[in-house]
Amino acid sequence: MDEIDRKILALLQEDATLSIAQMADRVGLSPTPCWKRIQKLEAAGVVTRRVALLAPEKVGVGMTVFVAIEAGDHTPDWLDRFAGAVRSMPEVMGAYRMAGEVDYMLLVAVADMAEYDRFYKRLIAAVPMRNVTSRFAMERMKSTTAFPLHRGAFRDRAGGGEE
Repeated sequence: MDEIDRKILALLQEDATLSIAQMADRVGLSPTPCWKRIQKLEAAGVVTRRVALLAPEKVGVGMTVFVAIEAGDHTPDWLDRFAGAVRSMPEVMGAYRMAGEVDYMLLVAVADMAEYDRFYKRLIAAVPMRNVTSRFAMERMKSTTAFPLHRGAFRDRAGGGEE
């Protein structure tokens, strides 16, 4: 991964609707080599999808809740059931297995407290849990989907080092 690839990735994260010609111009390439680099990044699994980002409050899910979960069990069967339940719940925007005092952390988007209560009841019915703690965001101070692309952040997955 070189500096041009990082520039292409930064542009894709900022605005995936740019044309290949616009992207090529901004990274100092002609369109064909730029397009080939994008295809290579997609084939390598670096670029997994190109999506539109929505304003949650404009689509009726303006309440953000962070849900900390302590597992009721630590078996593969429990984890499979929990993971399946979480994947099936559209309100869950992110789910992470954690190190430390909390076993799992969910990022949940809902319209309001009543919708969160319905979500919570489905969640606790899905699998036994020892503890569920909800924290409600009062203000979104920063929200991004763009990963930092500084030099050294990448390793060539095929070769093990940077180009």
